[in-house]
Amino acid sequence: MQPEALFYALSDGTRRQILSLLITQGECCVCTLYETLNQSQPKVSRHLAVLRDADLVQTRREGLWVHYSPNPELPGWARTVLTGMAQGEEAAVSDLGKRRCSPPSKPTIRRRTHV
Repeated sequence: MQPEALFYALSDGTRRQILSLLITQGECCVCTLYETLNQSQPKVSRHLAVLRDADLVQTRREGLWVHYSPNPELPGWARTVLTGMAQGEEAAVSDLGKRRCSPPSKPTIRRRTHV
């Protein structure tokens, strides 16, 4: 695994979400991924192809279903990066539920005085 391939794969938010789900949830069917991410099946499949080409995920076919999981043969440095990324993504998502939106503050209008 080349670092460039890993970081290219991580450059897209959808691919980061897919990897985070696979790392935290384990093996997932492609249908579960696109439903969970609320994305179209072709879009998720395209991103999964990039992840497969980078050797970040492996597939297992069961009848018509294709299941994805993190590649267990990833080098240690890549596992460390992906685990840290998944923990950050998970924390960001859980933090969203805790945040409260405050109403926007009124802009300060400064009036010019003519001299």
